[in-house]
Amino acid sequence: MTQDYKQLNGIALAYVGDAIYEVYIRDFLIHSGVTRPNQLHRRATHYVSAKAQASLYYKMRDLALLSEEEETMFRRGRNAHSFTKAKNTDAKTYAISTGFEALMGYLHLTGQTARMEELIEWCIKEVGTVEKYDPK
Repeated sequence: MTQDYKQLNGIALAYVGDAIYEVYIRDFLIHSGVTRPNQLHRRATHYVSAKAQASLYYKMRDLALLSEEEETMFRRGRNAHSFTKAKNTDAKTYAISTGFEALMGYLHLTGQTARMEELIEWCIKEVGTVEKYDPK
């Protein structure tokens, strides 16, 4: 069955994008030598929390890193009505992070792996510059 992923709802795109993005981050952390469970979890939140994803999206937007089509897929996720409540963040930040995840899901499902990996690599580098100055 061939699926037109441009027609898929934002929540479904975000569902896939959340999983894909987290796998890439987990792989990165393990390959970076982080192996203790509490460290893995703490470090991962710098990349995968709603606050982190929203911040990354705003930087992508400010730098005009996304194409028009990618922005459209982001908005599909951001504007989707989720029945899940935001944990540890406000509704706006949660919506932005859902858009971020929808974009990742769209890129994955449409086979745009190189582009998805380019954006994830950018996110990893961007968080790495912030993480160096993390007071924790």
